Amino acid sequence: MEEKIDLLNQKIAEAKLGGGEDRIKKQHDKGKLTARERINFLLDEGSFEEIGMFVTHRSTNFGLDKSTFLGDGVVTGYGKVNGRLVYVFSQDFTVMGGSLAEAHAEKICKVMDLAMKNGAPVIGLNDSGGARIQEGVVSLGGYADIFYRNTLASGVVPQISAVMGPCAGGAVYSPALTDFIFMVENTSYMFVTGPNVVKTVTHEEVTSEELGGASTHSTKSGVTHFTAENEVACINGIKKLLEYIPQNCEEESPRVNFEEDQLIREKLNTIIPENPNQPYDIRDVISEVVDGDSFYEVQKDFAENIVVGFAHIGGKSIGVVANQPAFLAGVLDNNASNKAARFVRFCDCFNIPLLVFEDVPGFLPGTDQEWNGIIKNGAKLLYAFCEATVPRITVITRKAYGGAYDVMNSKHIGADMNFAWPSAEIAVMGAKGASEIIFKREIKNADDKEAKWKEKEAEYAELFANPYNAAARGYVDEVIEPKQTREKLIKAFDMLKNKVDQLPRKKHGNIPL
Repeated sequence: MEEKIDLLNQKIAEAKLGGGEDRIKKQHDKGKLTARERINFLLDEGSFEEIGMFVTHRSTNFGLDKSTFLGDGVVTGYGKVNGRLVYVFSQDFTVMGGSLAEAHAEKICKVMDLAMKNGAPVIGLNDSGGARIQEGVVSLGGYADIFYRNTLASGVVPQISAVMGPCAGGAVYSPALTDFIFMVENTSYMFVTGPNVVKTVTHEEVTSEELGGASTHSTKSGVTHFTAENEVACINGIKKLLEYIPQNCEEESPRVNFEEDQLIREKLNTIIPENPNQPYDIRDVISEVVDGDSFYEVQKDFAENIVVGFAHIGGKSIGVVANQPAFLAGVLDNNASNKAARFVRFCDCFNIPLLVFEDVPGFLPGTDQEWNGIIKNGAKLLYAFCEATVPRITVITRKAYGGAYDVMNSKHIGADMNFAWPSAEIAVMGAKGASEIIFKREIKNADDKEAKWKEKEAEYAELFANPYNAAARGYVDEVIEPKQTREKLIKAFDMLKNKVDQLPRKKHGNIPL
């Protein structure tokens, strides 16, 4: 038995070496951690249980029979993050560039199946050169097996991807199917076709960083939700995200210890500028309303005219969606609509209540927006809110104009509670534009057209540019002093904690994609 135990320990040591000391050194020289080091940083100390350590590929083509590594380029298993169960796979770039093929894919599928059966998040640490070319269609089939499980797991358990190296071709679609993507600046890339192919086909000269780096995908495409300056910061970001989300779709959103603090926030009474066209930062409102510094923003650098993220209020996890007057006056456009719709749907999947701060002058006009589908993209956000059955509360801080008023979680599309500040302006459009249309003839015939226009603008504003018409019809449940907002929200979310809502029986809806 002693000899057999020695053989076992030799194999364990061999598997833990991955591609060998030289390749591990190259990985470190690039500023990257190894697959196992990443898992050690992610999971609670001593909690990792590995599955499939001795798995090897079964291919003999192109000399693969002479190049066999235990584990086949991916470390898989389960463990705990802050005491909560997670399943994890971590691709090992030191083994054949982390390339994915049959056995590699089978290991990933196994932990995904276990995650769905046991109701716990799946975390993928991606660092792969792509499909293992030597295995041909078998490697493509392996990718498809993973994609299929990504889709089955969607809305069942949270799926989080960290891109920690190159991610090209078919390798990008699994992260894209997951709920959140993290990228590391300067060392991780995502693209369907790399710079060389782009040059050959389109004659464009572009670097990997420009084409699919963390900065590109966090600011231009919106593919990634979080970026980090290094791998340790990236992993810490994943751990922080897990604090806000439940283990699966059957659980309620997490609660944290909460001690009653000062509920009345005087600062909110002076946060809205006297000039209705002057911007302010909606993050200042959010920080005054939520618990401490609990707001964790998602896609911070993409579509900055809308702010989304997680927070705690009264110790309970919520999702926040807020128009941002400090950027493009907070209008809704294509990117903002997509960003918010995706976030709303995630929160609804996992029973996370929604809080909406509304200050929206409408949808962004222009040919660029229309030709790129603002009708369809705006409808995605509308659909997401209409479909959501979690507790939903809206606070109108200032402007709520036109169709954007409807879209931003209005009472008409199923919001549970709608509050408005005295500064709220709920109307089809701004007083200036509205008076120009309604009183066009009177203004045209007036001796002093400018004075008449201002008079009619004030008349319209007095009638509609306030929250009281909407409150009179019950579209707003209560007009409140801004300083009362935190107290009102804590009570309202507590009141809604047992909310049950049912959608009509159907296979699934057809969101306007």
